[in-house]
Amino acid sequence: MTTALNSRPGSKRSRLQEVSLLEGPMLLLRSIRGFRTNQKLIWLATVPVALFGLSVFTFAAKAGPGLDDLTGLQAAKFLADNLWLFVATILVIFMNAGFAMVEAGMCRSKNAVNILAKNLFVFALAVTAYWVVGYNLMYGGETSLTGFFYWGGFFLDPDPSAAFECAAELIDDCSVLVPSVDFLFQAAFAGTAATIVSGLVAERVKFGEFVLFAIVLSGIIYPISGSWEWNGGWLNSLGPTEMVDGEEVAIYQFIDFAGSSIVHSVGGWAGLVGAMLLGPRIGKYVDGKPAAMPGHSMALATLGALILWIGWYGFNPGSELAMDEYVAYVAVTTTLAAAGGAITATVLSTLTSGKPDLTMIINGILAGLVSITAGCGNMGFVGAWAAGAVGGIIVVFSVAALDAAEIDDPVGAFSVHGVCGVWGTVVIGLWGIDGADGIGIFNGGAINQLGIQALGAGAYAIWTVVTCWIAWSIIGGLFGGIRVSEEEETQGLDIGEHGMEAYPDFASAK
Repeated sequence: MTTALNSRPGSKRSRLQEVSLLEGPMLLLRSIRGFRTNQKLIWLATVPVALFGLSVFTFAAKAGPGLDDLTGLQAAKFLADNLWLFVATILVIFMNAGFAMVEAGMCRSKNAVNILAKNLFVFALAVTAYWVVGYNLMYGGETSLTGFFYWGGFFLDPDPSAAFECAAELIDDCSVLVPSVDFLFQAAFAGTAATIVSGLVAERVKFGEFVLFAIVLSGIIYPISGSWEWNGGWLNSLGPTEMVDGEEVAIYQFIDFAGSSIVHSVGGWAGLVGAMLLGPRIGKYVDGKPAAMPGHSMALATLGALILWIGWYGFNPGSELAMDEYVAYVAVTTTLAAAGGAITATVLSTLTSGKPDLTMIINGILAGLVSITAGCGNMGFVGAWAAGAVGGIIVVFSVAALDAAEIDDPVGAFSVHGVCGVWGTVVIGLWGIDGADGIGIFNGGAINQLGIQALGAGAYAIWTVVTCWIAWSIIGGLFGGIRVSEEEETQGLDIGEHGMEAYPDFASAK
């Protein structure tokens, strides 16, 4: 005996073979779970209307030159460059997962939700702030204060016609990148600068005050300083000039290919100011000596480091802004620097502490990556490995120096991004190259390049420290400070700030 499940007495179901051609499509839709009521079918009927609206929008967006106006080779280059930058953007955005894992793993479990929430939410805020005002402050067309900052209005202009014209070689010295793809890539960088701050102020900063600061950093402070170099600002035109093809070109230019100073040191200095204003965590210093406050999951931290390493292949090679023969070269210099940093940090930590420290291996990898970010296109392979190796040494000593100065940096973010960001900028003046020519003083270059690199690194440090001190102070003044209460810090920010725990089935480490 069989029983018909979910059948009603007296109901008769039609079979597909028994209905007409006109009734067939409706019978198929009704057989799909979720489309058995007339109300849901009415909602489904709105799909053609939505598609029509989308087609109108697409037609408007494609008004003007398009792919059909390009030859085969022009279209191929256009698509390859834009596709590569889109892939690189995804890799950079995925770095937020790496930052979240490293920071959460190196901090105590009672603050894990807070750290994860900050990293996730800050990227959403950074993209929004950069879209509304930051992108045009950084890459706007009109100059104010002669190269200090730019302005082109609010919001993003997505018109791709200029990119198509460039691809068709109708104008010279232009970009084939459509504004939407370029914006996504640049917004991912802005988000990176903001999330670096999270590690330095971890386990004691108020959630709301932190996200307000992230909006200011990604929407105003970072874009203005980024324009100094990446939009032809004052740093891009320092030093003596010469005439090349009828144009006046600087002989020595500040070089920061992918952002050792512009992104990483800015994030590091911004976080350092916050950490100094906050003061150390409760229990970090006993009788003036730093006490160990181990993280709750080295597995998470290790996973985060590997995610960041992979994401850096979008960060550095993506900054080539084209799919050309130099992308793989930049990927190799990036890899060698990370390897050099990991090796030297591991060896040095073993010599100083007696055993290899996993946290130093992690920070050594990241230090090597930051150390090559500015010069990944201006280093030979040996020079790239050496730059990363020195970065690995620097990060070990820098972590110890900050502890001695009673500046509490729970994850070593300033040592990795701030100190090694400065080092990665300056090293170009020591053994950097420009094609077959040496521009660093150790391979035949003049001291001018080293001076310009040092000036640029110093300018970013001063700008960020001053503006971020003002921003942190104003936010703290308006909202009664930026640090949580002693009771909340002791209990854990997960409960106090979010009302939940990362590991509710286990007792929180106090």
